[in-house]
Amino acid sequence: MKTAEQTAKLQLVYTIFCDDVRLEVGNKLSLMGVFHQIVVQQFPVTLLKFAVVSQWRGEGQHLSEVRILTPDRRHAVVLAEPSPFEVAPGGVANNISFFFNVEFPAPGHYRVQTLVDSSLADEQELTLIHVDASGSPPPDDTSEAVN
Repeated sequence: MKTAEQTAKLQLVYTIFCDDVRLEVGNKLSLMGVFHQIVVQQFPVTLLKFAVVSQWRGEGQHLSEVRILTPDRRHAVVLAEPSPFEVAPGGVANNISFFFNVEFPAPGHYRVQTLVDSSLADEQELTLIHVDASGSPPPDDTSEAVN
């Protein structure tokens, strides 16, 4: 059972978005297709597979959850099942949440939230960008023309 002191000592080292993760010999992670934004030609778009990788430092047994919210933060696009992890004293632990067939309805700045033991521990931005077939973003009717 975790103590309040263990939760207070828990520190997030990093959060990375990528296409896939493999566990290699020696307990090493190989991350494929690391990204911070997604550029597509049409919406809605469905991502077949991606992962959110977090590394933790501290100690104790914890429960991690990852959720992705719409840009307005009103709706969850996807929620990961709670995932237990344990950090040995003086060590680190990796927690990986895989997502499959996730539909993003529109471009924007989505929020990727990581909760630990039911408390918000981190929030990262995942930007989805719409471009036309030439690779250019569509014209923005709200921007002013620059002469």
